[in-house]
Amino acid sequence: MDHLITNATELLLLLFLIITFVQSALDKMLDWKGNVVWLKGHFKNTLFQNQVPLLLITVLITELAAGVLCLLGMFMLIAEGGKTIAMAGAVLACILLLMLLLGQRIAKDYDGARTIAIYFIPTVFLVFLLQ
Repeated sequence: MDHLITNATELLLLLFLIITFVQSALDKMLDWKGNVVWLKGHFKNTLFQNQVPLLLITVLITELAAGVLCLLGMFMLIAEGGKTIAMAGAVLACILLLMLLLGQRIAKDYDGARTIAIYFIPTVFLVFLLQ
């Protein structure tokens, strides 16, 4: 119980990332074709236009990995105060968000890029707290 109170901010941020990335991964798995079609339009006339399925599977795998690491890290943080797995999840989440930011910038979707930046701020803060 001490770890729950001592690490409340970290746990809330981990839960934020778990919800964000697991839900996003599930959406991609449940509506793969819809996502591919939408993203092909989104990346039309960019260097990513012919890479959409490969990039989407890369994002999906990274989202699942980040979500699972954050989930395991949350349990480890509660159980024994261990931060290593949570840190790995948070760092992977930062890398994922940077990947998504790059895609939005290349697609010239500046509003989408701004949204990614909003997610990036608490994720970097989590990395800071877990150090």
